Amino acid sequence: MTHKLALSSLLFSSIFLFSGCQNLPSKTEQPQTTVFSKNPPPPMEENRFKEGLLPLKHAYDFRIINSQTQTQLNVSQLAHALKDFDVVFIGEAHSNHASHLFEIQLMAELHTLRPDQTLSLEMFNRDQQDILNRYLDGEVGEVYLKVKAPTWSNYVASYRPLVEYAKQHFIPVIAANASGDIVRCIGREGKDYLKKLPAEERANIAEHAFIDNADYRKRYMDFLKEARKLDDKAKETSYLAQLSRDNTMAESIYHAWQENPDAQIIHINGSFHSDFYLGTVFALKERAPQLNVAVIASIAIENPEQPNYSEEDRTKGQYLYLIPEQPEQYVDRNYRQKNHKAMFAKSKQKQCL
Repeated sequence: MTHKLALSSLLFSSIFLFSGCQNLPSKTEQPQTTVFSKNPPPPMEENRFKEGLLPLKHAYDFRIINSQTQTQLNVSQLAHALKDFDVVFIGEAHSNHASHLFEIQLMAELHTLRPDQTLSLEMFNRDQQDILNRYLDGEVGEVYLKVKAPTWSNYVASYRPLVEYAKQHFIPVIAANASGDIVRCIGREGKDYLKKLPAEERANIAEHAFIDNADYRKRYMDFLKEARKLDDKAKETSYLAQLSRDNTMAESIYHAWQENPDAQIIHINGSFHSDFYLGTVFALKERAPQLNVAVIASIAIENPEQPNYSEEDRTKGQYLYLIPEQPEQYVDRNYRQKNHKAMFAKSKQKQCL
């Protein structure tokens, strides 16, 4: 069987590319060991978390919350709650391994309930689909995949488990994202850059690449105020680059659903792309409003001893998973500026058409 079908740190990384992505809790401990069975899950906890969630014990720990009821679930319970959705968005923190542990556990548990499954990934671009398919079909090895795609630098630790599970179970994997080179050039030149692309390259980005939403625009622009000083034109082209990713991922999911409407699609992306049902979620619903879509949002917890979440967090998705916050990336301001300058310089090496 072949596979021919194929918030800050996230957006800071995206901007580099564009220039060249409380209430509270129960004392009943959440079981973290996934039980892979088709039996009905145990009854869900009905505690309302008035006295606080149990601590996150280590860097890979997480707590799952139903946003509406504020009840706590384990992975098996969450999978049963999600089994009838057409598309499940899992918003992640790219560098947080608690996110990645949660993702593979949920994917495997859902697979026992919905064996007809498709995996869609922000981490691979459309122009990498053929290489990804060749790897899934056993035609090339992992080093070839990592070098020729190329994969993200954290592929082995973060995304290998998902891809290997898909390979083992003959699950199609969709390289959902827009070509990185095209996105970078949109970030420099704006939407008119697409007119320069030959047909073969134009297919590597959504036909309608800039479907917009006022709430999403505000969120993105608010982020830019904190992240980086840009003039108005640069802010606009950066936002267009972001939209091109969201719309291409949405279109990729839509095409996968059209090809196999009985399969459940699990899409993995940075949380900003799906929080508040915006970004890629909004773009998908614009294309296919009939789809039943679930959104799971990651919430970084500053104090793992006292996990907490806000009323605003509850509006990010139907379900939340609370994970430990990552270590501070920079303390020395000068070193941060030096490192960012080097990253920007590297992103500008590729010439646009």
